[in-house]
Amino acid sequence: MIMMTPFNAWKVFILSLLLPRTFAFTNLPPVGDRHGTSSLSTFVTKQTPFLHGATTTTTRSQSHRKISIRSSSTPSEEEGTTTKKDREEYDIVVIGAGIGGLCCASLLATAGRKVLVLESHYEIGGCAHEYAVDMETGRTIPSSSPRIRTKKDRLFRFEAGPSLYAGLSSDGSPNPLKHVYQMIGEEPTWITYDKWGAFLPEAPDGYELSIGADNFLKILDRYGGPSAVGDWENLARELRPLAQTIMGIPSTALRGDVGILLTLAAKYPKPFFSVIGSAEKIVAPFDLDKLGVKDGFLKNYLDLLAFLLQGLPADQTLTAVMAYMVEDFYREDAVMDYPKDGSKGLVDALARGVTKNPGCEVRTSAQVEEVVVEDGRAVGVRMKNNGEVIRATKAVVSNADLLQTFKFVKTPHEAFDEERERLLGAGIDGKGVPLCKSFMHVHLGVSADLIPEDAPPQWTVVKDWDLGIDAPGNVIVVSCPSKLDPSMAPPGYHVIHAYGAGNEPYEPWERFEHLDAKERSTNQEYQDFKMERSQLIWEAIAKRAPAVTPGVAVVEQIGTPLTHSRFLNRHRGNYGLAIPAGGLSGFKFPEVTTPLPGYYRCGDSTTSGIGVPAVASSGAQCANALLSVWEQLELNKKIKMS
Repeated sequence: MIMMTPFNAWKVFILSLLLPRTFAFTNLPPVGDRHGTSSLSTFVTKQTPFLHGATTTTTRSQSHRKISIRSSSTPSEEEGTTTKKDREEYDIVVIGAGIGGLCCASLLATAGRKVLVLESHYEIGGCAHEYAVDMETGRTIPSSSPRIRTKKDRLFRFEAGPSLYAGLSSDGSPNPLKHVYQMIGEEPTWITYDKWGAFLPEAPDGYELSIGADNFLKILDRYGGPSAVGDWENLARELRPLAQTIMGIPSTALRGDVGILLTLAAKYPKPFFSVIGSAEKIVAPFDLDKLGVKDGFLKNYLDLLAFLLQGLPADQTLTAVMAYMVEDFYREDAVMDYPKDGSKGLVDALARGVTKNPGCEVRTSAQVEEVVVEDGRAVGVRMKNNGEVIRATKAVVSNADLLQTFKFVKTPHEAFDEERERLLGAGIDGKGVPLCKSFMHVHLGVSADLIPEDAPPQWTVVKDWDLGIDAPGNVIVVSCPSKLDPSMAPPGYHVIHAYGAGNEPYEPWERFEHLDAKERSTNQEYQDFKMERSQLIWEAIAKRAPAVTPGVAVVEQIGTPLTHSRFLNRHRGNYGLAIPAGGLSGFKFPEVTTPLPGYYRCGDSTTSGIGVPAVASSGAQCANALLSVWEQLELNKKIKMS
């Protein structure tokens, strides 16, 4: 097991800064099943308006600059004039175009490295990718297809992952993804709003309020016990000073060597040394009893937020993470953010940060077979489709999950194999590092008149606190992003993405592993089981849109852990590593470096774990490990902390 040293303890805390400004649900993963059903309904010509109160923020970004992403299934226009050697050699090869991999690649490209990103999926974004479905045929149309332009007004655009974002529209923010955007000079256009809904055991009819501390006090007063408001105010007094100290340090400036004295200690001395002095408290598990929280409703609510943030209950979450969450309630003029064009807009900005630099490229449908190791060092990758070797003169970076990152290396290497055995055990089956559960998803394209005009763009449903926060189907998130950005659906229609928030176990699905994708699409037992396991999701949708029932949608897709495993190449459809705070499991999150020279990693299986801020920060830290201190400082000049 990997034990926590004192240095690693405070360092883990700094890594936990990475979960800022992402109100509850910015982490959520996978993809809808591409073998759903499709039916046609009458086309409605009315254009769905933006949600009342939503505003569009145009940033100083190049949000409309053309992005050049090449599918490996089609030849490059430059192939006739580029030599074979030039096509096959880069400074850095990044495997995987998730948010972590794209953050790493875009920062390295901005710093002058020649970078190639290889994505096995036909869309970039990893767990945060977006895909388009033709409303007339029910078929997926890859964004690289020319048909995507001719059918623009007939497409439902479904998000595979994150639903809610915050701390991204304002310039001065501690959000690591915002810092990456600032450093690479690319960013989406942001749509802001402040309304969301919840259906809780104490509020079965639901409530819809703007975010912020004042409205949260109303919730506590209405649904909590006599001590709820007082418990919250005491908790805020205890944690807010801690959070404000943490927020003075950008996690994207973290390094794993003594260069940290220049990138953090010298540049942010007061918060840096305050953090060091409070390290023991900050990295401790969040202990509600010790902090004086007695009210049952408040305890359950904080448990919910912790689970949605990191896939673990509050008592297994770092105090630092919860301090951030508490401070977020008190943010002035608090708003939620949504990227124009959905999660595609989010990741396209990162991809532009790569492709606008000479010699840098992002390829889709490009599956890596193995990392090439020569003389004890990673020197490139071998492609699966044609066996081609692409050389990496500086490093290979894996943005895959933990198991796949190890599987890429087939050449024996003593130190790397020791770490493999330590972390994986016998294939992550209970003897290795613990994993979060997977997801159930329902993606729908529906007529706009089926969703009430005054419905919020997102609502969360909790069935029963006593079942346990991670019980299957107990917490459901429903998102209707076309209420914020009408371009996500054809005129007169909406898209819905509803999912069990990281609470679907893989074990019930093992019996279908032997079926390939085509067989699953026609296997009645599998289809019936999908409907059975998604029933609670349908019920959650009906809480605010009762007219949306099975069979009424133009496009209806149900995704399962097998879908997640297939499209995202995630072992057992996992959501990331379930490593609790306090080191009780005997594990810590792996560093961005590996024991194999020249081989690095980033994403939700490294540093602080799951979530958009966490993986963005891991990508930045991985880039920092490949840059000199002076190159990093040059990039960090662009970060705006206030």
